Amino acid sequence: MILAIVGPTGVGKTKLSVELAKKYNAEIISCDSMQIYKKMDIGTAKVTEEEKEGIIHHLIDIKDVNDNYSVYDYQKDARKVLNDLLSKNKNVIIVGGTGLYLKALLYNYEFKQNDNKKDFSKFSNEELYNMVKKIDDNTKIHVNNRQRLESFLNNHDSINIKLGNELLYDAKIIGLTRPKEELYQIINKRVDEMINSGLIEEAKYFYDNNIHSKAINTAIAYKELYMYFDGKISLDEAINLIKQRSRNYAKRQYTWFNNQMEVNWFNIDAINFENTINAVIQFLQKNK
Repeated sequence: MILAIVGPTGVGKTKLSVELAKKYNAEIISCDSMQIYKKMDIGTAKVTEEEKEGIIHHLIDIKDVNDNYSVYDYQKDARKVLNDLLSKNKNVIIVGGTGLYLKALLYNYEFKQNDNKKDFSKFSNEELYNMVKKIDDNTKIHVNNRQRLESFLNNHDSINIKLGNELLYDAKIIGLTRPKEELYQIINKRVDEMINSGLIEEAKYFYDNNIHSKAINTAIAYKELYMYFDGKISLDEAINLIKQRSRNYAKRQYTWFNNQMEVNWFNIDAINFENTINAVIQFLQKNK
């Protein structure tokens, strides 16, 4: 069995995945573009050891925050794990909110490495630096580090993608949803809990170590707190911005999954989550 659990941030995917993994003796493959990074724990709502309840989780904490990691890399790593588990007749649950990663894993997305390196000899360092800045305005590559500038520009356009909509695995995709206002309240509350759990200190560690990697610049919570550390906004403004962007992200996740995949949606029973678990189990039994 391959089961994918999708949905917006804060909807309850982790809890459901662990409960189903216990019932079906499954292992879990994470499908989250930020939980792959070590030490980015609180801000990414990374599953804790306690929450795992002994269930094996794959593709969490596999990269340093300074490493570049793409959907192409995820496809290779995740398919290797998935195929290995299937060869052992293991049930697999894929859980996460990064839709593109899930689609690259399960569908016929083809990535071709482009080995034709560009010739930058006619460009000055300043011209190369300006090219890089157009791609990554927060780049920390020095204008005089020509080797890194050229490497960045080559790698940025080194992969060609052929998108496909053919499902390559016999997988069932279920989605969790809540009423919009209820979800937004949960997201706001979760941000407050992150702050109380040490999110500011976690982000400050990266800031104090002058880490301005792609992961940090992309992840909601860290980039807003960096603005606070830089003195550009107040702490209250940073927290409100984290909440706002998290809510907007949840809305985009719904739109993406609805447009890109055939998802069987389940409304969360907020009062008794056991009812949600049982509803999914009944669906799986009917659709073996």
